[in-house]
Amino acid sequence: MYIHGMSTPERLIESTRELLWERGYVGTSPKAIQQHAGAGQGSMYHHFTGKPDLALAAIRRTAEEMRATAEASLAGAGSAYDRVASYLLRERDVLRGCPVGRLTMDPDVIASDELRAPVTETLEWLRGRLAEIVQEGVDQGEFSASLDAGDIASTVVSTVQGGYVLARATGSPEAFDAGVRGLLALLAPRA
Repeated sequence: MYIHGMSTPERLIESTRELLWERGYVGTSPKAIQQHAGAGQGSMYHHFTGKPDLALAAIRRTAEEMRATAEASLAGAGSAYDRVASYLLRERDVLRGCPVGRLTMDPDVIASDELRAPVTETLEWLRGRLAEIVQEGVDQGEFSASLDAGDIASTVVSTVQGGYVLARATGSPEAFDAGVRGLLALLAPRA
């Protein structure tokens, strides 16, 4: 499952990330993490104070990865529209959903200020980054001057997160794809 060179803490974090995505916080028991990571109870508690500490490390890692992936699309070449489109059209495992967005549906994560913080920070970062790009498009005349960059950024994030929900509910990526196509049609610069 994991390469032999991966340290025990890394195996535990990666296992927790995977299990949180699949099962949520409540469904991810310390025993399941240990089994998935091929690590003993003593190893887990040697490196982490408990499940919340390990979950926080996993959530932070997932959030960092999401930011890096998003930034790779958003920082690319091209117009503001091209960069937003690159983000929306990038390859995703739509039927699995967003590993960060799914955590917002987990009552134990949302109830914990500490566990919720990286989720909130990442979604706020994404909205802010998208708003910067949309504002560039407005400033350069690519988008209508009447657009509010923050509102459009929230719409992009909502389309992606809602698209995941619809795709999972229908068992097909088509609902996600339709949402992306519709949003891109609305944002398309007027000729």
